[in-house]
Amino acid sequence: MLKLFSKKAAVPTGPVEYLIVGLGNPGKEYENTRHNAGYMAVERIAQDLGVKIDRIKYKSLCADAMIGGKRVLLMKPSTFMNLSGQAVTEAARFYKIPMEKVIVFMDDISLEPGKVRIRRKGTDGGHNGIKNIIYLSGSDNFPRVKIGVGKKPHPDYVLADWVLSRFKPEEMKELEKVLEKAPDMAKLLVDGRMDEAMNRYNGK
Repeated sequence: MLKLFSKKAAVPTGPVEYLIVGLGNPGKEYENTRHNAGYMAVERIAQDLGVKIDRIKYKSLCADAMIGGKRVLLMKPSTFMNLSGQAVTEAARFYKIPMEKVIVFMDDISLEPGKVRIRRKGTDGGHNGIKNIIYLSGSDNFPRVKIGVGKKPHPDYVLADWVLSRFKPEEMKELEKVLEKAPDMAKLLVDGRMDEAMNRYNGK
């Protein structure tokens, strides 16, 4: 009888060198909403690495993993989006990780589903999760992977309602293309190949 084995994860060794953070909101009611695109990306990275994000620590669900010989902590903050910085700064302080080694996967309403924009650093761009990380860490010098979730259908649509809405089936197909690439993006960024990641994925 043929047995199917799940991917065996490398045993994490050495100090944690990078945080890979997916932004989102905890709870069933927020699953597969636009604001949870970051969660979805980090879950896909964990799946690729053969680990489960299920350890409760640093106000997050976490997983220890190895990427390219470097130990990383995958994080899904459980603080709700607007307080994401609490989780990020707590873990960064504990492991003495500089903000330039905190990689954040996030949703972006200025990009259509299926589009990605990787940035080395920058302002919050009106994103409350990023705003809180910058406020509590005192730095905007951290890389982020912006995942397109689509703009509001019309200008007077309430933004909070839009980002907490779910993707349409055709949008999910486009988003899936990005999620498939998330593990490779993480590997490039952890390996210090930011320019290559930007050239390969920005606008694609």
